[in-house]
Amino acid sequence: MTSVLVVDDDPTILQIVETVLRSGGLDVATRTCGRDGLRAAHEQPPDCAVLDVTMPDMTGLEVCRALRDDAETANIPIILLTGRGQWLDVASGFDAGADDYLVKPFTAQDLLTRVAALTARGHQARG
Repeated sequence: MTSVLVVDDDPTILQIVETVLRSGGLDVATRTCGRDGLRAAHEQPPDCAVLDVTMPDMTGLEVCRALRDDAETANIPIILLTGRGQWLDVASGFDAGADDYLVKPFTAQDLLTRVAALTARGHQARG
């Protein structure tokens, strides 16, 4: 079963994303802050990570960079999920190493499609 780590400090968004992903048959782990998300990714690397950008302790951009800088987690597909949709925000997300960038509000189908595409690509890359 495909595993997805979701990190968001907003409990409502966290629950919505978890519900959507579980409805798609995915195994979901959730964390409410960047540091816990980073720790969880190292303890049990997921097939995909969905990170909120704006969190108080460690931003999604910082978590993304930290995952990319570590050989054990460098290949985890990462989707940044945020309310910040200006072109500079999107560019910053990709500069940090994100594979995709999804702006809130989003549709359930869009999230599921993006996770499926990234995890399929990740499985192919790993052989």
